[in-house]
Amino acid sequence: MAGYRKLGRTSSQRKALIRGQVTSLLNNGKIITTEARAKEVSKVAEGLIALAVKEKDNFEEVEVTAKVARKDKDGKRVKEVVDGKKVTVFDEVQKTIKKDQPSRLHARRQMNKVLYTVTSNTGKKREAKTIDLTSKLFDEIAPKYADRKGGYTRIVKIGQRKGDAAMEVLLELV
Repeated sequence: MAGYRKLGRTSSQRKALIRGQVTSLLNNGKIITTEARAKEVSKVAEGLIALAVKEKDNFEEVEVTAKVARKDKDGKRVKEVVDGKKVTVFDEVQKTIKKDQPSRLHARRQMNKVLYTVTSNTGKKREAKTIDLTSKLFDEIAPKYADRKGGYTRIVKIGQRKGDAAMEVLLELV
């Protein structure tokens, strides 16, 4: 007996399907899918959330000096002429950043193996921003479930799908 459902797909298709649905679940908070898929997606999502909960406070804050381009009132970079060439003017700024400990870095890389990159579309390609789901897991989702021992997802049956009578469910974060 297999330890997982094959979902009627080849292994690469199945992995892509599960990755896509886990990414959507963590990004949106809930998805509608079939019951068999939901049970497989729930396993993977719960593992990622458990990893995030375990490593959520495993970082140190470090002061760094960064060079930032100076900008004018319109938001454009300020340039000055040096030796006949236009050069951007930079200012040095002190920033506080979170530096991951080795185990948290490993957890972040394990999450990135599963999650796809997500872009928030506002309609225009230029304004599309990428969302870092691993940071969302550590900063928003993990603190919410810090006192929970498991059971981060819930499956609610909706009813049968009209086309093939497959049982549809709502998979959501608790």
